[in-house]
Amino acid sequence: MASVRRVFVRMAETAPYSMVLVKVILFAGALGLCLGALSVPEVRTWIGETWIEISSSLDARTRKPQAGDWWRDCNDARAAGTAPIYSYEPGYRSELDRDADGIACEPYH
Repeated sequence: MASVRRVFVRMAETAPYSMVLVKVILFAGALGLCLGALSVPEVRTWIGETWIEISSSLDARTRKPQAGDWWRDCNDARAAGTAPIYSYEPGYRSELDRDADGIACEPYH
């Protein structure tokens, strides 16, 4: 009976370490899978094309802000294709920035 008890005590002492080992092995496997997928040219091309689509859709401007721009309201800036306007760009005014995050005339309200 004492030997069975010793086995259970030993298992309880080593359990946290074995869980860490399992997590490390799973992470290494996932990392290897991702790196292996990136070695396939078709996957790299797909990722690049997808990234270009996403990044170009985030900046939906048809016209960059120019010196001398002044918009009465965000509807005018959007109609001109200049929105959103960042705080370091011409035409930015704090009155157009509803949430005071440095981006005026954001596409979401």
